[in-house]
Amino acid sequence: MIGFFQEQQWEFAPHERSPLPGAPATPDHPAARRLLYGLIGVLIAVTGGFGTALIAVNLTYLQGTLGLYQDEISWLPAVYVMTNVPTGMVLIKYRQQFGLRSFTLIFLGLYCLLAFAHLFSSGFWAAVAVRAASGIAGSALTTLSLNYFVQALPAARRLGAITLGLSVPQLAFPIARLFSVELLGFDQWRTLYLFEFGLSLVSLALIGLVRLPPATREQAFEWLDLPTVILFTLFVGLISAVLAQGRYEWWMDSAWIGWALAASIPLFGAVFLLEYHRANPMIDMRWLGRAYFIRLLLVGTMARIVLSEQTYGTVGLLYALGYTNDQLFLFSALTVVAAIAGIIVGALAVGPDRLSQPVAFAIGLVAVAAFIDSHATNLTRPPQLYVTQMVIAFSTTMYIGPAILVGLTQVIADGGKKLTSFIILFATTQSLGGLIGTALLSTYQSYAEKQHSFDIVEHLTMTDPQVALAIQQGAARYSPMLSDPALRTAEGAAALSQRVAIEANVLAYNDVFRLIAIMAAGTTVFLMLVVHQRHRIARRQARMALAGLSS
Repeated sequence: MIGFFQEQQWEFAPHERSPLPGAPATPDHPAARRLLYGLIGVLIAVTGGFGTALIAVNLTYLQGTLGLYQDEISWLPAVYVMTNVPTGMVLIKYRQQFGLRSFTLIFLGLYCLLAFAHLFSSGFWAAVAVRAASGIAGSALTTLSLNYFVQALPAARRLGAITLGLSVPQLAFPIARLFSVELLGFDQWRTLYLFEFGLSLVSLALIGLVRLPPATREQAFEWLDLPTVILFTLFVGLISAVLAQGRYEWWMDSAWIGWALAASIPLFGAVFLLEYHRANPMIDMRWLGRAYFIRLLLVGTMARIVLSEQTYGTVGLLYALGYTNDQLFLFSALTVVAAIAGIIVGALAVGPDRLSQPVAFAIGLVAVAAFIDSHATNLTRPPQLYVTQMVIAFSTTMYIGPAILVGLTQVIADGGKKLTSFIILFATTQSLGGLIGTALLSTYQSYAEKQHSFDIVEHLTMTDPQVALAIQQGAARYSPMLSDPALRTAEGAAALSQRVAIEANVLAYNDVFRLIAIMAAGTTVFLMLVVHQRHRIARRQARMALAGLSS
């Protein structure tokens, strides 16, 4: 009898064994079993990010129903990152030594319990505890879904399977916008958490019933891993808190933001020194310090920032124009379709010699779409944004698989020993890059909005006939309700002030889109130069090899 937390025992041919410790073997499955693995992979991939996606796209609505202030509700996405990133580094070594199954079942079970308990508690700390558990479980589910996709496709499509496993979790956010408002309509925030609980419970049952093939195990943990994990977790936590709260408490107005940033520097320095001098480092600083990975760090972070064009930029513009989630159903549905298309194209296009090119293509598309969006006006409506937002949704899911494979090929080439180091690098760029993108763009938008508002108001005078006419038209709307001309004029002036605020916000978002277009274009050019340089080196080496043979 096999225990619930134990992996099933299989007998493998030599070609079916996993090349990396901790990764399941890849036997030749029948078609029905491959299909089952694929369906489960889709479910748990979406589940891994769906809980936090439901919360993120409904922060404004949840703030009122949970009775939280704006700075309190903004902690929820940050707490997810605080636990998700460090979990990735622990998870790699855990599965190498103990297997992935027990870790996933334990923490997914804890996640289910906390989500269920939160149905009976609406406090701030209960919400934080659920998001923390969601971050841990989400890291495990993302890794697990990748392994299910690898089992679902034959060995010839291994790179495509990895691409699917990394891209499908990106569907959580566009899908969450499709029906989360309807969920809120039933029983406010409790319906969201009930759906989150049910989805995680179904995933827990399927993982328990359909086992992955066992993985090769080896001794992985060392005692010095513990201080590294603690120090790195504190570092990520402080940076996440600053990025999440800075725009609400404002960067220069809260002393704790400065102290948190100051404390994060020695924490990272301690991690660096500890790992740099270890014989078997958890984070190989020498390996990650190579120019190849520094480029990957910069490109990965920049990509996450520019991909915030949709999650922050366009959605923020539509909210400023008065739209809500329930009015954006078709908009969200089209982005889901485009995101699925991006997953398929990314899986088909990726190849051993085609990794950087799809990343450059995806980010280049974002540059074009953001530049087009930068011409929005106060008359812009969702249908005018369908094409550009479908392009960005397509780019988001197409980018992620090839981006991680760029580094993963180096890991495999080095024997797989540096997998933990690479996962930490990539998880940090993606998770913190998303927070950096939102913090950067929101701060820039706030500055731009104030500047545009000042410029507009500076030219508004009562002696201007158009201004006087606008106030009179606004006042006329209140004539059936207000008999006092002075009050009607005041209401007309207030209506004009609202129009000025909308116009200033639209112009500010246009500035944000232009900034994104510039950053995306610069990243694309940089990637194209890198690809060109690699081709030059490869051609030179081929000529030298040919000259050596001829001589």
